[in-house]
Amino acid sequence: MNDTTTPPSTHRSPDSRRVFVLGATGTIGRATVRALVRRGHQVVCFVRPRAGARGTLTPAESVELLKGATVRFGDFTDPASLARDGFCGEHFDALVSCLASRTGAPKEAWAIDHQAHLHALDVATDAGVSQVVLLSAICVQKPRLAFQHAKLAFEKVLMGSGLTYSIVRPTAFFKSLSGQIDRLKQGKAFLVFGDGTLTACKPISDDDVAQYLTECLDNASRQNRVLPIGGPGPAITPRQQGEHLFALLGRDPRFKHVPVALLDMIVWTVDALGRVVPQLADKAELARIGRYYATESMLVLDPISGRYDADATPSVGTETLFDFYARLIKGEVATERGDHAVF
Repeated sequence: MNDTTTPPSTHRSPDSRRVFVLGATGTIGRATVRALVRRGHQVVCFVRPRAGARGTLTPAESVELLKGATVRFGDFTDPASLARDGFCGEHFDALVSCLASRTGAPKEAWAIDHQAHLHALDVATDAGVSQVVLLSAICVQKPRLAFQHAKLAFEKVLMGSGLTYSIVRPTAFFKSLSGQIDRLKQGKAFLVFGDGTLTACKPISDDDVAQYLTECLDNASRQNRVLPIGGPGPAITPRQQGEHLFALLGRDPRFKHVPVALLDMIVWTVDALGRVVPQLADKAELARIGRYYATESMLVLDPISGRYDADATPSVGTETLFDFYARLIKGEVATERGDHAVF
């Protein structure tokens, strides 16, 4: 057993539980571990020896990032490693997963978003786990992409498992909406698709998502439910994001409009090439992912009207995207966008 522990919090609440965490080294995973430790839970994180975006984190760096938790190393895609190196024959009360495929490419999506979670569910059940909190995504309500279908397939299994579950589907994260700041600092225009108002979202911070996930362990009203959530404040369009960034930089707004038809042409071309050259198949899926996010809002979808409804998208947390932008431009925070970067 490769087991490394940093000093835990001295506070232990009467409701303290043993919580097994997957996906702990991602930005939301780290925030979730912090929130769990603050709440007094005994947290065990199972991570790869080379974790993080593009596998750049060493074991020592993972331990440092996950202070207060026990960190164990192994392969979460291997059920034998999960049992032997992760759960170690011990009892756990809950499984919290922030695990997700890094790129959304089909093979990886089905291996991580679906199969790895199936393995984890089986081993966790053997370890006595009675509750699962799963970080999903709001976009699965309108599935057109491989990773969305993979997530939904596991959600269905989880809901039928007999365990207490909370499936949390957040809207857009701050890091995914911060990729153009360097462009603007260089004097370039803010890129928008169409007129910049095709889509909207209620962005949510890592810490606010983490707090919500942690509270699902104790809040009965969030259990055995699918929970779409957004951050505080009204829904925001890409154009509004750009306008606010220019204001923070003290510059006049400049936008470059990218036609959706151009995206369609790129998707069609790469997809056609992918049918001939198998190595390009993943690129075709990535192109479809880009097109999806350029044209679909990250809000609750009304199944009757087929329209996105900002009012029906619950607002939770305290930090707004514009608060984050201000801190980001001042250099008070940084973003880690990793394999999901678009711009």
